Amino acid sequence: KINLPVIRWYVDYLVNEQNVKNVFVNGTTGEGLSLSIQERKQLAEEWMCQGKDKLDHVIIHVGALNLPECQELARHAAAIGASGIAVIAPFFFKPTNKGELVAFLQKVASEAPEVPFYYYHIPPLTGVKIRVEELLDGIKAQIPTFQGVKFSDTDLLDLAQCINKNGTGEFEFLYGVDEQLLSALAVGANGAVGSTYNYLGRQTNLMLQAFAKPDFALAQQYQFLTGEFLNFVIKLGFGVAQTKAVMTFVSGIPMGPPRLPLVGASNEFIVKAKAKLDSIVWPNAD
Repeated sequence: KINLPVIRWYVDYLVNEQNVKNVFVNGTTGEGLSLSIQERKQLAEEWMCQGKDKLDHVIIHVGALNLPECQELARHAAAIGASGIAVIAPFFFKPTNKGELVAFLQKVASEAPEVPFYYYHIPPLTGVKIRVEELLDGIKAQIPTFQGVKFSDTDLLDLAQCINKNGTGEFEFLYGVDEQLLSALAVGANGAVGSTYNYLGRQTNLMLQAFAKPDFALAQQYQFLTGEFLNFVIKLGFGVAQTKAVMTFVSGIPMGPPRLPLVGASNEFIVKAKAKLDSIVWPNAD
């Protein structure tokens, strides 16, 4: 079951300990697609309530397998004052071309006509591999609120072509593969949404600062160390359940088990992951 009371604690932890002031609610790590519509509304409301005056942006993922639920969630997000909404492509009956995908997204976005809209591109999970570069052509005419893309794919050529087309800078490209963030920044990504920022947000912010200076050597150090940890845990078997376990032992906030069909992390994983993370020596930002 969802555990609403810990969200206040969670917000304070992100802001005070990780220097993270923007959140993406009901996404992949939050198991949004495993929750009921009512649960997703309750979570969105609690994040908006607890984040008031503490968080800068609360983007709510409203994607679902059917259009009416997406539209209902979009209307709800607009009603509670969300900073933005995001939608994945439906992934059972899939759109097979740009026209079908844009038509679906437009029907969702139009239910929240004042709210910035993001397409959540995550082909490894949806199987929808329509290139974002293709999707962008003419999209503003069909979706006036289109703000950008949560780009959770390793295809940096596609990302780079999107950014090259975005010469005026009207769209945002928020990168979602944490171990490749520095590469994405190098081709022009202007933000990130990812699971590791729950517990490595402070270090990632220091990497962003180093990149902006620019101090590429320092930025590389942070990226390599993040990658060292992720490479280690991926070999152990790393998914949403394991992410919850890491966040629990780093933050002290009980993130709880995942919902079936996912199963909780093993004690062996927790011991090894904690030892690995504790062994990493992060560079002195000064």
